[in-house]
Amino acid sequence: MARTVRDTNLETRAARLRLVPRRNPYWRVLEIGLHVGYRRTKTGGGTWVARRFIGEGRYAETRLGIADDLQDADGVTIFAFKQAQQGARDWWKIEERRELGLAPDTGPYTVANALRDYFEARERRGSKGTKADRHASDARIVPELGDTELAKLTTKRIRDWHSTLAAAAKLVRTKRTAATRATKVLDKSDAEAVRARRSTANRIMTILKAALNHAFHEGRAGSDEAWRKVKPFREVDTPVVHFLTGAECQRLINACDKDFRDLVRGALLTGCRYGELVRMQAGDFNSDAGTITVRRSKAGKPRHVVLNDEGQRLFAELTAGRAPVDFIFRRDDGEQWLPSQQQRPLAAASTHAKFEPPATFHILRHTYASTLAMKGVPMGVIAAQLGHSDTRMTEKHYAHLAPNYVADTIRAALPSLGTIEATNVMAIGRA
Repeated sequence: MARTVRDTNLETRAARLRLVPRRNPYWRVLEIGLHVGYRRTKTGGGTWVARRFIGEGRYAETRLGIADDLQDADGVTIFAFKQAQQGARDWWKIEERRELGLAPDTGPYTVANALRDYFEARERRGSKGTKADRHASDARIVPELGDTELAKLTTKRIRDWHSTLAAAAKLVRTKRTAATRATKVLDKSDAEAVRARRSTANRIMTILKAALNHAFHEGRAGSDEAWRKVKPFREVDTPVVHFLTGAECQRLINACDKDFRDLVRGALLTGCRYGELVRMQAGDFNSDAGTITVRRSKAGKPRHVVLNDEGQRLFAELTAGRAPVDFIFRRDDGEQWLPSQQQRPLAAASTHAKFEPPATFHILRHTYASTLAMKGVPMGVIAAQLGHSDTRMTEKHYAHLAPNYVADTIRAALPSLGTIEATNVMAIGRA
């Protein structure tokens, strides 16, 4: 159920009868913009009312029913304080649907309804990532579970969906004009591919559980036992971090076209995401401080990325003669790079450089962070450069690369056992 608000003046019959009768109700805030009120009359018992803020100092108000001052509550026409609160919340939801041009939600409450209400609540809070989670829900949850009533949702039903999702084909980015969504069949012999699909299944199940928990706390489900029993796949959230060596970085850069080459160099020297790089303007480069500013990041917060000498030379070259509002990275035709336009040129460069698997922009980001970690840079510094809110994600991916006391002690103390014969064969690096 939704959190019950306490109020010593309203929650008991005796307390309400001590209130002074007046025309203006005694209001109690339930949540931002929504109030439940009690109007005490001179002739006897009072009534429950609700109001919602509609802007410019105005409220919409409705009568909920009779207070249980003189008779016991029946939940139909006579309400206790707790029942009045739920009535106010239900009225608010009906009003919101009416304003959106939607029909009143009077049918069975389904998983699709729960997801809808959950995402609407997140949007009201300004929660990050709502759009991406909604897309994932529409693609992976609604088609299979959307029509299922919450009252009939079972643990086995969720487990079966979760297992099927882990083995399902991967959705591939497809043109909007395409009739069907492209997919890539899971190669079950590829342990990393299986891990990645299970990790994705866990992430999508987290969205489902969050929506169902929201419905439970709003009083839309009698129990949360069905989904509480479903456990995620274990030990699937630690991916193998691929990164490039210095020689591989140079091979990739040499294989790129000139306009795209600058983007790759920028990614390797800053650790920034593709979207962050293509939005950078000449005014974001501070030559005196030796930094480049990321004004809009994935986390929604700006950050200043410190550049080494090579990075400062790159950005000084790219911003020379540019107006502060000019984009730093531009295509050969002078236009700005758009979303997803990095994939084909990077795949072509990877093929030319004979990379397997092909490089991605995230691998360039991993290369930047891994290089810093192997040089002993503290995890907090790397996290700040990458724009992570704390060091948890940074440590998860890169802590094993950092020099540490245990490794140094073992290598210094363990003597050579003579098990490997001397050879004049020398490695020439990865192909």
